[in-house]
Amino acid sequence: MNQSLLLALPEIVIAASGLLLLMFGVFRRGVSTRAVSWLVVAVLIVATILVLTAPGQTGHAFGGLFVTDRYAVFVKVLVLLSAAVAMIMSLGYIEREQMAQFEFPVLLLFSTLGMMLMISANDLISLYVGLELQSLALYVIAAFRRDTIRSTEAGLKYFVLSALSSAMLLYGSSLIYGFAGTTKFDGLATLLAGLGGAQPSLGLIVGLVFLIAGLAFKVSAFPFHMWTPDVYEGAPTPVTAFFSMAPKVAAIGLFGRVLIGPFGSAIGDWQQIIWFISFASMAFGAVAAINQRNIKRLMAYSSIANVGYALVGLAAGTPEGLSGMLIYMAIYVVMNAGAFAVILAMRQQGRMVEGLSDLAGLGKTQPLVAASFAIYMFSLAGIPPLAGFFGKFFVFRAAINAGLYWLAVLGVLASVVGAFYYIRIVKIMYFDEPREGFDKPVEWELAGVLTVSALALLLFFLLPLPLLAGADTAAAALFHG
Repeated sequence: MNQSLLLALPEIVIAASGLLLLMFGVFRRGVSTRAVSWLVVAVLIVATILVLTAPGQTGHAFGGLFVTDRYAVFVKVLVLLSAAVAMIMSLGYIEREQMAQFEFPVLLLFSTLGMMLMISANDLISLYVGLELQSLALYVIAAFRRDTIRSTEAGLKYFVLSALSSAMLLYGSSLIYGFAGTTKFDGLATLLAGLGGAQPSLGLIVGLVFLIAGLAFKVSAFPFHMWTPDVYEGAPTPVTAFFSMAPKVAAIGLFGRVLIGPFGSAIGDWQQIIWFISFASMAFGAVAAINQRNIKRLMAYSSIANVGYALVGLAAGTPEGLSGMLIYMAIYVVMNAGAFAVILAMRQQGRMVEGLSDLAGLGKTQPLVAASFAIYMFSLAGIPPLAGFFGKFFVFRAAINAGLYWLAVLGVLASVVGAFYYIRIVKIMYFDEPREGFDKPVEWELAGVLTVSALALLLFFLLPLPLLAGADTAAAALFHG
């Protein structure tokens, strides 16, 4: 038990801190939300340090339900840092928009706890518990502005469709258990490896398909993307920023653990499904974003396309592909953090604006913000030498080395189409006639995120080795135990 508690120490710290902050907020009604928010950021940073330095860093806990390895460490650090950045970016917004209630940062913390449990799940049951803990908090924060129709509509849509995806995931899990006789990942891996290349039972394959469908919803991959544009547009902007970073990384990390771990021997049965989901997400996200006029909806379709690029690495089914997927998600988080920092700075006379036309002439009215946004857009388009180019390079190279030539070619073509709407934003900022400028100055929290994100993307090519080495080690841990 002591070993189990040590392995789960970061999760225990987050759970205990969340409960303490909840009681603190209830009994000290006058306490400022900003103070609770900074305490949540501090808890997330402490948890990150514990993930990186906790003794007994690898092993199984709680009877095999929970696993900690280098793969979990890499993804958890990404999730924790994403959540901390999203919390910092939300500070000014929640105060201006009458959302300054202590429950908001606490719910974000509990959602992050669910993500960490997902990433370390080593059993279909613990997978579902982590997934639902994350989702229950997300339902509430998506609809946190109860006095606005758009926010409540976003929360309701996410709840209904997420419940459907959970039902599919549970149905798939029950089929897998019925035909395999176990819910443990290690037991499933041993069972499939013992078939010696023989075809698994049809019931097991059908269960796997339902499981993939449930997970595809969580990453908003085509054709399970239908909730994404409406929820991104309707939810409060800091919530949208959080949605686009931490839950996305956690769900992609879970996707990798489920398919490479217990079902690694059945790659022939799931590779074609991931191939289709990946290509369809890239193509749909690129084409559907072209006619968007709302910046948050555009970022929603962009996220669908970016999930497709990440899944190219998973479709390869190799350590190189998994490493490319992790590298891509790390870079994607930085790009999205910066982009949403700009969107949160889009205020005119104290009110938020979200139209692409509102960016007109930003290069003249606020040149530093425009330059940062241009870096994020060029990076999302995959233009060298920015970090986004390297993210796509690694996943496409893995696909080619795995023999998935058509997927790599189609991915490059989708990138070309997607570049249109990213570069159009740059054109609007620098070549359209200036309109009413955004409020000044930009809050220091947003300015900090803008600066760090832009520099990280711009200078990534000078020092890529720490990220590449970390992703390689994480991928190797999943493939070789």
